[in-house]
Amino acid sequence: MQMKMGVRLSSALMGAAALLMTAGSAAADVKLPSTMAWTAYDTGSAGHAHAVAMGKAFKEKYGVNLRVLPGKNDVSRLRPLQVGKVEAVANGVGTYFAQEGVFGFDKPDWGPQNIRIVMSSTGGAGLMVGVAGDVGVKEYKDLKGKRVAWVKAAPALNHNVTAFLAFAGLTWDDVEKVEFAGFGASWEGMTNNQVDAAFAISNSGATKAVAASPRGLLWPPLPFSDTDGWKRLKDMAPYMNQHKVSAGTNVDKASPIEGMAYPYPILTVRTDADSDLIYNITKAVVESFDAYKDGAPGAAGWALANQAFEWAVPYHDGAIKYFKEIGVWTDAMQQHNDGLVKRQEVLQGAWAEFTKNAPADEAAFLEGWGKARVAALKGAGMKPVIE
Repeated sequence: MQMKMGVRLSSALMGAAALLMTAGSAAADVKLPSTMAWTAYDTGSAGHAHAVAMGKAFKEKYGVNLRVLPGKNDVSRLRPLQVGKVEAVANGVGTYFAQEGVFGFDKPDWGPQNIRIVMSSTGGAGLMVGVAGDVGVKEYKDLKGKRVAWVKAAPALNHNVTAFLAFAGLTWDDVEKVEFAGFGASWEGMTNNQVDAAFAISNSGATKAVAASPRGLLWPPLPFSDTDGWKRLKDMAPYMNQHKVSAGTNVDKASPIEGMAYPYPILTVRTDADSDLIYNITKAVVESFDAYKDGAPGAAGWALANQAFEWAVPYHDGAIKYFKEIGVWTDAMQQHNDGLVKRQEVLQGAWAEFTKNAPADEAAFLEGWGKARVAALKGAGMKPVIE
């Protein structure tokens, strides 16, 4: 029924840098197909722009033609990967939800996907809940009783807000939920005084109108010292990382905000992708960095120093081979990665068992899979995260 798809660094980087400097002719070492295709977010998005910048670098250094195909949502980006029409996807956090078999990936033709990641980008911007400056909110706990945006048909986005509320010890029952048809509408609602808080990346164009309005805009912090708050947030959204937000609307680069980000874009591949191909893609992304880092806003976020090697989706063996080769992959990272692989195995096993006799009714299917998923993860001693 299902179509299967395949710590930040410190001193280790010094050794990696030395290896890279003595690598000789990178073009002679990197072996890639003459033509590749990746999917990415829509034209104009960071994901698309980064992939295009990489494609230009790959063309100049390795003679590779990289076609970048835009996709409007996670499903449309991942479908070509699922059926083997592209080598990779410059995706967002939908990669995590695809692994988990939730938020659109809980349908009969999807299920938890057998996927891996190669590398990702984390720049100066944060992924945060922005708050209008005229409602007296200084900390997220002050959102109690305030109006918070809920975007229809955007479960992943709303789940992010749920995690921010959890950080503050709040739930949606503690705030006034205001529904909007889309992300853009939610931020227009901030400008028009229909809502007091909404989620966005801090450098999104949508945030600028609110900041320029009489209401103003601020980004309350997620203090790193609040260990209990961060535990609640990470229990809800393990893909979220502590991040000093230094770029964005009403963000002072000299005084970064203790906040949150998760990698974006995330280069996602099938688990069964050829290990040599993924090794060489990884090598190309690392060793052509100087050729594309200024080719699109935020592309410098792909730097080796910015990689989250202990994230929420496992790395591909081909990528790990390269990271070991340059001395940045540790035993702790491997142990973490092995745990993520085991989680995928539990999820995929639960899906295979559930779909043997799954109900035909869509609502019953979704409910049944949700229960089967939670039971399987709890049975394996793992947190369901999304219930």
